[in-house]
Amino acid sequence: MDSHILALAGITLFAATVNGALGYGFSSLTVPVALLFLTNRVLNPALVPIEVVLNAYVLWVNRGSVPVVWRRVMPIVIALAPGVMVGTQLVSMVNSDWLKFITYVSLLPLILVQAAGFRRPIQSERAAGYAFGGGLGVLYSMTTISGPPLAVALSNQGLAKQEFRAALGVIRLAESSMTAVAYAYAGLYSAQSFALIPAIIPSLIIGVPLGAKLIRHIRPETFRRICMSFDAWVVAFGLAGLIRTLHLGGNGAAYAEFFAVVAFDLWLLYRFFFVYPRMTSTAGNYTRSTTTAIP
Repeated sequence: MDSHILALAGITLFAATVNGALGYGFSSLTVPVALLFLTNRVLNPALVPIEVVLNAYVLWVNRGSVPVVWRRVMPIVIALAPGVMVGTQLVSMVNSDWLKFITYVSLLPLILVQAAGFRRPIQSERAAGYAFGGGLGVLYSMTTISGPPLAVALSNQGLAKQEFRAALGVIRLAESSMTAVAYAYAGLYSAQSFALIPAIIPSLIIGVPLGAKLIRHIRPETFRRICMSFDAWVVAFGLAGLIRTLHLGGNGAAYAEFFAVVAFDLWLLYRFFFVYPRMTSTAGNYTRSTTTAIP
């Protein structure tokens, strides 16, 4: 496990830096890479207690905006509980390779939707919150990942930056706390899982403040977009390996899946770095010329 511990320390340092910069991303970056050499049953119980502390810190830093958002996120928080119970049972029962496959298949479209900049505000926010919270509880307790769907959902609803971070803190603290209790009840904690924690904590201590400083010098949207590309490629790589391992297809199917995701993400990157800036610049020039023409 020595090489695995060293690799996990490096992965979590990068993920903690991203989390410090964006307010989320620790699990969604750590899990896809770490699952290449660990199983969900070993990795998840090591990450969840750490996430309780990390999410409590995020919530504390953004506590000033909690009164603005808590009513809006409460339907999601309430619906988390049954979802967490279902997801914990699946972690206990499902074969580890199939659990990895479910993790990757669930995560990949969420990453690509977020990378594409999809936005569609929901009118019936309260009703949608209950449905979304149940699914989120299942996803988080199975994978410890909820950042991509939460980022899409909260961005859709037009929350300001601090409100966005406060809403993330409330929901993620609730889901990680519920999952920590559910894992204890299901007997998922083990010595093998706890042995991973000492490798992760120093990464958080270094990475989170480093990310908070780094984001002051990089445009947040650019930083987030690069991280999502990294995530998408890693997930596609892991999924390609599982297609072969689970005999869902041969090398041809595995390569086709990987290169299709890479090609789609490269197209999205091209649009983000070259097409969107041009469109924004053209729109800005048109607005200025129109304003100037008004007598």
